[in-house]
Amino acid sequence: MASPPDTSKTLKLERYNSYIRRLHSTKVLNASSKYLFRATLLIALVVILFFTLNYPPFSGNNPNHAHLHHRNFLSASLFTSTAGGAAWEKQVRHSSTPKKPNGLSVLVTGAAGFVGSHCSIALRKRGDGVLGLDNFNSYYDPSLKRARQNLLLKNQVFIVEGDLNDAPLLTKLFDIVPFTHILHLAAQAGVRYAMQNPQSYVSSNIAGFVNLLEVAKTANPQPAIVWASSSSVYGLNSKVPFSESDRTDQPASLYAATKKAGEEIAHTYNHIYGLSLTGLRFFTVYGPWGRPDMAYFFFTKDILQGKPIDVYQTQDKKEVARDFTYIDDVVKGCLGALDTAEKSTGSGGKKKGPAQLRVYNLGNTSPVPVARLVSILEGLLSTKAKKHVIKMPRNGDVPYTHANVTLAFRDFGYKPSTDLATGLRKFVKWYVDYHGIQTRVKKESDVKTGHPEESA
Repeated sequence: MASPPDTSKTLKLERYNSYIRRLHSTKVLNASSKYLFRATLLIALVVILFFTLNYPPFSGNNPNHAHLHHRNFLSASLFTSTAGGAAWEKQVRHSSTPKKPNGLSVLVTGAAGFVGSHCSIALRKRGDGVLGLDNFNSYYDPSLKRARQNLLLKNQVFIVEGDLNDAPLLTKLFDIVPFTHILHLAAQAGVRYAMQNPQSYVSSNIAGFVNLLEVAKTANPQPAIVWASSSSVYGLNSKVPFSESDRTDQPASLYAATKKAGEEIAHTYNHIYGLSLTGLRFFTVYGPWGRPDMAYFFFTKDILQGKPIDVYQTQDKKEVARDFTYIDDVVKGCLGALDTAEKSTGSGGKKKGPAQLRVYNLGNTSPVPVARLVSILEGLLSTKAKKHVIKMPRNGDVPYTHANVTLAFRDFGYKPSTDLATGLRKFVKWYVDYHGIQTRVKKESDVKTGHPEESA
């Protein structure tokens, strides 16, 4: 009887092939899973990035939020990289190019801000080249800054959206444009907010200023710099009116301290690198397109809405008074400082000779009690305010400001000409038009002044 055929080798071969097929299937499945995971992760990152760029964290209009929502590092880096395109550079050059012979080419930081937007338009209207820089932070409602941006675009002023601490972006701008001047108005403003978010003041008013100076010192040619200090530097000084030679070593708030630090930093960069620097100490600037965190602004809002307003008195029950300065007068002072700023003396970060270093008060020279401010607003709005008189809290505010502007008048003819009643009438007219409020703003002749400080 014949032996059955030996199938052991065939079975072994089939088992081996089956094993190989299973092994191959497992590898394919693992590879597919790995690629699927990577693709899913990539899609998730793209979605997160999209929402980070287009939908920032919620922030109300109240300036007392604990944090400001600046662009994060990733979004800032992306903005900088996309800012190098030919179309973008064309906008930067066009906006920066003067329209008149020997016109200035000015980089205005904080261009979407109150003073920055007014100065940018004034410079452009007289034929200078102007490029704006602003980070559109949420210290107050960014929609107001966007509205100012639209107004600037109508006046052919382009704003680059970026932060002072973004050194590559600043360097890129100076590579494209040989700015003759910088009008540095970007800053974290507000005395009281410093108690909630002190780091924002250090980041903007000190670190941001230093970063700007670092880029400016290496530029060729170096620009002349005019920058915003503050009347707050006078702090607890009791001598009035405040003069530039008065002591400023007793700041009453962190905001004041950062502005005083800026003045000392300016001295250092002037001394070492030959940068021409002019500091301007602003005194309570007000007017159309103003800041919502200022008393005249939210008083107007609350009076129209029938809400009570807090009117401060000093601890010894004296009236709080401010040297209210109308925006048009401040703009004239800023342009006067730019026009008389001498050229910087350094090159490539090295000083070649002494450079100009100045500081000026820009005020109205006529302090007005806050109670009088409220009275004028009541007359303009034809509405009685619900006043709540309270003692001034110890939050860094000072009870009295009064500017001596002799130096500014001597050096560039600064002479404020707008009294408070006139300036507030212009502000209120803008306010009701901007917000679409149906009310009649009284004419200047309808408002009873009766105070010397309000006469023309």
